[in-house]
Amino acid sequence: MKVAVLGAGAIGAYVGAALHRAGVEVHLIARGEHLQAIRAAGVRVLTPRGDFVAHPHATDDPTEVGPVDHIFLGLKANSYASAGPMIRPLLHEATSVIAAQNGIPWWYFHGLNGPYEGYRIESVDPGGAVTAALPLHRAIGCVVYAATEIEAPGVIRHLEGTRFSIGEPNGELTERCAAFSQAAVEGGLKCPVERDLRRDVWIKLMGNIAFNPISALARATMAGICRHDGTRELVVAMMRETVEVARRVGCDPGISIERRLKGAEKAGEHKTSTLQDLEKGKPLELDVLLAAVVELADLTGAEVPTLRAIHAVSDLLNANLVRAV
Repeated sequence: MKVAVLGAGAIGAYVGAALHRAGVEVHLIARGEHLQAIRAAGVRVLTPRGDFVAHPHATDDPTEVGPVDHIFLGLKANSYASAGPMIRPLLHEATSVIAAQNGIPWWYFHGLNGPYEGYRIESVDPGGAVTAALPLHRAIGCVVYAATEIEAPGVIRHLEGTRFSIGEPNGELTERCAAFSQAAVEGGLKCPVERDLRRDVWIKLMGNIAFNPISALARATMAGICRHDGTRELVVAMMRETVEVARRVGCDPGISIERRLKGAEKAGEHKTSTLQDLEKGKPLELDVLLAAVVELADLTGAEVPTLRAIHAVSDLLNANLVRAV
C-alpha cells in the first residue's frame, strides 16, 4: 500500500508515522521548518502509549511521490478547493481521498437516499470547487477522535484518542476501506469502518459547532466554557439546534447533550483548533461547522436562532482576520 499524507501537520504527521510503523509506504507532503525537521530526523511522536520515531519520505512536491492508493488529507477544509494542483499528481484510477475534516463534508449528500440526495452544500462546496478538486467517487469520510499538536518542528505531541472512524458515503463496506483500516490498526490506531459515518459526523459536530466559535470569541478553553454558566447554556442551545437539523436531514446522533458536554469537559484546559488558529492569525475553519448547518436549517425549515447569532459574530471575526492576512 502506498499512502500520501497531504497536509502533514499535527494529525497528518501522526497518522503518517503510525502507518509507516505498520510497514506502509508513506509520503508526507509538508512545508517549512516542519518539513526540514522531518527530513533530517523523521517524525518524533510523544505519546502516553510509548514514544516512537518514524522516517517516512517527506517532500513539498507531490510530483516526487506520484500516484498512490490513498491520499490522507490533513488540510483544513477551507483549503480543499485550492488543493487540486497538489492532488492531481497523486492520482491513479482507483486512488481514494480520505478527508480527516471537522464539520459537514462536501460529500455529505452523495450516495444518500432521500429527498436531498445529490444536494451540494454551497457553504462547504462553493460553486462545486471542492468537488472539482476532490471528486466524489474518490471520497472516503473520516471523523477524527484524537488530539495532537506540533510541539516543535518534526515533533508531534499525542494528547489523547487514537480513533479515526472511516466510511464510504454510500455506506458500503469496501475493500479500500478495509485495507486502510487494517494498516491503521497495525500502526496502533483505532480505525473502525462505519456503515453510517454521518452519525459520527454529527456527534463530533455537536461539540465543534459550539465550542470552536465560542472559544475564539471568548478566548476560552473547553473547560472554561463549561464552567461559565452563561456559555454552558449557550453550548446546550447550540447543540439542541444542531441535533434538530441533523434529524431533519435523516440522521439522529443518538447521544444526549449532557453526555456530549461531559466528554468536552474531560478535555480540560484544551484550546480548540479554532482558537489556536485565531492566536496564530490564521483564517478560521467555520464554514463547514456553522455556515453549513445554518444552510441546512434553511433547506429543511429548522429554527436555529442561536446558531445564526453565533455564526454572524464569528463570521465577522473571521472576515477581519482574512483582511488582516
